Amino acid sequence: LSGSSFHQTTTSTPTPLRPSSGESSILPATKVNPNPTIYEVSHITRKEDIKKDDQPDEFDALEIFDIIRRINDPEHPVVTLEQLNVIKLENIYVDNENQIIKVVFTPTIPHCSMATLIGLCVRVKLLRSLPDRFKVDIEVAPGSHASEASVNKQLNDKERVAAALENESLLNLVNNRIAHTD
Repeated sequence: LSGSSFHQTTTSTPTPLRPSSGESSILPATKVNPNPTIYEVSHITRKEDIKKDDQPDEFDALEIFDIIRRINDPEHPVVTLEQLNVIKLENIYVDNENQIIKVVFTPTIPHCSMATLIGLCVRVKLLRSLPDRFKVDIEVAPGSHASEASVNKQLNDKERVAAALENESLLNLVNNRIAHTD
């Protein structure tokens, strides 16, 4: 799995979080992380690559990052996963030859009850945005969550994902978090 040629600058500037309104009944009444650190978004420029006409158009980590960076956090819907440093470019891996996309995300706290929902949002956004030929793997960063193995198992089990998306309230929540992210 490989990344792409790019230059990234990121600065971390904590800013206060505004309270959100209109939370779904699926979300807990009290926030698990009521005041997370919010970071500035990345300013990434792509180095010019000269592409020959006979080469297939391949995906790279930057393209995948652009697809998912604006997904809103389930617990704090006015903030994106990129702003929370949950999604980072360096944790996206693309293997065009084997048609695999892997995204590793880092919850803001080790006991984040939204980790599975965050991963589900990322998976749904990618599945709706990428050609069907790609296998999508979503994982919690090693050591970043107390229930890492369980979350990873849920996020990469087709039957569990399908069952979760049959829940209308959960599907609406996912759709709201990925809406307007293009």
